[in-house]
Amino acid sequence: MDIELARTFLEVMTTRSFSAAAARLNITQTAISARIRNLEEQVGRQLFVRNKSGATLTPAGQSFAPYAASLVQTWARARSEIAVPAGHSAVLSVGGEVALWSPLLLDWLIWMRRHAADIAVRAHVDQQERLLDQVQAGHLDLAVLYSPARRSGFEAELLLEEKLVAVSTEPDARQIDDHAYVQVDWGPDFQLQYDRAYPAAHEVGPYIGLGPLALHYVLAVGGSGYFRLRAVEPFLASGALHRVPNAPDFTHSVFAIYPSRSPSAALTQALHGFREAVKNPSQMWVTQKN
Repeated sequence: MDIELARTFLEVMTTRSFSAAAARLNITQTAISARIRNLEEQVGRQLFVRNKSGATLTPAGQSFAPYAASLVQTWARARSEIAVPAGHSAVLSVGGEVALWSPLLLDWLIWMRRHAADIAVRAHVDQQERLLDQVQAGHLDLAVLYSPARRSGFEAELLLEEKLVAVSTEPDARQIDDHAYVQVDWGPDFQLQYDRAYPAAHEVGPYIGLGPLALHYVLAVGGSGYFRLRAVEPFLASGALHRVPNAPDFTHSVFAIYPSRSPSAALTQALHGFREAVKNPSQMWVTQKN
């Protein structure tokens, strides 16, 4: 089977639209239709039902989905392993959301350099949906994400249950002040929790899409916001920040997403490294001598 047929099937399945899949693959909608028709002829079953709302999987399409993902991932892995750089045993492509690169993924990169230097690591930063698509397409072996949407054919291992806490530069702050509050993009799961806790909140303060940037902004100009407890602990200890006592805490889960098939030795090592980075984050920065 042509791998592009399986890749096209996955794009239509993900977008639920022939036209959206065409845009993402940079081909015409006619070409998408031809590929799906060709694929349906090869498997002998109708895979999609097209209607005004888009394209939905038939029962046969649902059954075919994990096989299509496996085909694409196997092909991508074969190409990757053929291109292993000299002096390395394997290549591992890992992606993460922007907010996770400091410190979790940086800690992991340091761990891999110290304990698995024979693995050539390719690190990527992108948005959650794109990272999931790349894992599905086999371009990434693993993605580390905040509360990701679940997809069939993937394992989702909980790495870290982070706590987001409300802090302020004002020591006597007793609640979140809309005008001093800095909005941080912690993802849809956090936003849902926040909206439930603060149904009357007004978004009048600045919006910053990266947690570390927002934290430095608050420290520089004053204000309040929700940040990872581990990130603000040093500033709470020094008195630069203060917990807002009447504000609820929120959970923020970090998952490792990878294909359900048996993991390779390199992927197994990578997962072990993430677990170690989560358990001993402060140790990653300690200089070690050989």
